[in-house]
Amino acid sequence: MSHPCFRALWRGALTLLLTLPLWVAAQGTPDGGGGGGAAAADPAHDPRLQESAQTSTGSVTVGGQRLDYRAVAGLMPVDDAKDEPSAVMSYTAYFVKPPAGGAPRPLIFFYNGGPGSSTTWLHMGAFGPKRVLTGNGQRGPAAPYRLVDNDDSLLDVADLVFIDAPGTGFGRIVAVDKDKAKEHAKLKDKEKEFWGVDVDAQAFARFIKKFLNRNGLWNAPKYLFGESYGTTRSAVLVNLLQQQEAIDVNGVMLVSQILNYGFSPDDPQAAPGNDLPYALALPTYAATAWYHHKLPDWADRSPQTLGRLLVEARRFALDEYLPALTAGSTLDAARQHAVAEKMSRLIGLPVAYIEKARLRIYGGMFSNQLLTDEGQTVGRLDTRYKGPSLDPLAKDAYYDPQAAAISSAYLSVYNDYARNVLKVGGDAKFSLFADVWPIWDFKHQLPGDGHPSQRTLNVMPDLAAAMLTNPRLKVATFSGLFDLATPFFQAEYELSHLPIQPALRANLEIHHYAAGHMMYDDPASLKQLHDDVVRFIRK
Repeated sequence: MSHPCFRALWRGALTLLLTLPLWVAAQGTPDGGGGGGAAAADPAHDPRLQESAQTSTGSVTVGGQRLDYRAVAGLMPVDDAKDEPSAVMSYTAYFVKPPAGGAPRPLIFFYNGGPGSSTTWLHMGAFGPKRVLTGNGQRGPAAPYRLVDNDDSLLDVADLVFIDAPGTGFGRIVAVDKDKAKEHAKLKDKEKEFWGVDVDAQAFARFIKKFLNRNGLWNAPKYLFGESYGTTRSAVLVNLLQQQEAIDVNGVMLVSQILNYGFSPDDPQAAPGNDLPYALALPTYAATAWYHHKLPDWADRSPQTLGRLLVEARRFALDEYLPALTAGSTLDAARQHAVAEKMSRLIGLPVAYIEKARLRIYGGMFSNQLLTDEGQTVGRLDTRYKGPSLDPLAKDAYYDPQAAAISSAYLSVYNDYARNVLKVGGDAKFSLFADVWPIWDFKHQLPGDGHPSQRTLNVMPDLAAAMLTNPRLKVATFSGLFDLATPFFQAEYELSHLPIQPALRANLEIHHYAAGHMMYDDPASLKQLHDDVVRFIRK
């Protein structure tokens, strides 16, 4: 799946490198496991925790300009939250030589979400010098998949660093003990030092500082680029870098943004009384129903019609739908029926179904019901995709057709690219995802709080604090209109409710694309995204 920015299922809890011989030694077992085979009980000398790098060269043409680049794929040791050597994080960096005597090129740090995802998606789908071609709204053919030169790479404006989260990619979390049985038992404790909101951001901060040291780039303009949970990470990370490490960041770019998990449309029924997620998801339902020809009143296929539909959907969501929801059990039958009729004309579901749900349609319900007459389920990460319903009588969707359609292409192409072009990996396992969900700690210490809190994760205060203490910090969000995991109206609502001074709102940008969570899956949207990012950095 694209990166389970909660989980692939709807009802979850929000569900390089060396030369070959030394690389394999550094990974331990051939399957990449980190649980055994320590050469010594001293982490500083354990071969699995050693820094390594492999350099190659290449070229790509962007905007008619040939760019010769140097690629460095490596493993970077990163201490855990107790300042003990416990992990190596894998990365791939691309550098273009700046003009003689010129200023340092901007540096963008990329990461995907999950939590628990590698950064294969942004690397091989969006901005690296090579990209994999996928179905753009529908399942494409099986292997061999196509890897092409990426003329929308961001190498024309910056050097690029793609970072895999701890425990993903070729990186590993390692427990060191002479006794292998004890080492295996200790591994779970070590994972807890990386798998949580705050410890994850701390690990990325350590990686960034060490990367700046290793490459002499402290004075380069610095940008953070996160996708999905990566946007959550960015809000925490930018504030951490600026407040605790005295590292100012020039800009933060948020793709498929989620800052407040209380706004998620995955299953608001888990929190009765919180009706806002239903309203914030409704414009995405409308866009999806329009795309799949389910709105007779909006049958015209022009972008202008879609634009007018979304203006009306936003208005209805906040002015009529949300007040009806907040009335709760006091809502009378006549008003409920009137609202259900308007909803039906906007989102394509039958009036009777909407009323039976008491107007409360969450994401999985909509995904499984919109095309039920065709026996089809629409995607979550990208609602343009559809696939056979596994259970047409189920209340909500059992899988995400988008994730099922593209995951093999990304995993297969990256494994081939890493081993045959970057010349890294050997027999080591590449982990597209890490199974962080049984362990991940969603507690977060907000700016000014004395200790972490168990409340629903909300990092809007972190981003606001970073903007207030650095009034020059710029923030751009990029949202797909057909993204039901992190709806575009939710992102708009989050940014419009940041607790910042009115003057700082000029530092915010919002961009939309006629695609899904991974809007770069659509070539036209990728080109628009590239141009929007270039303008953001050059400003």
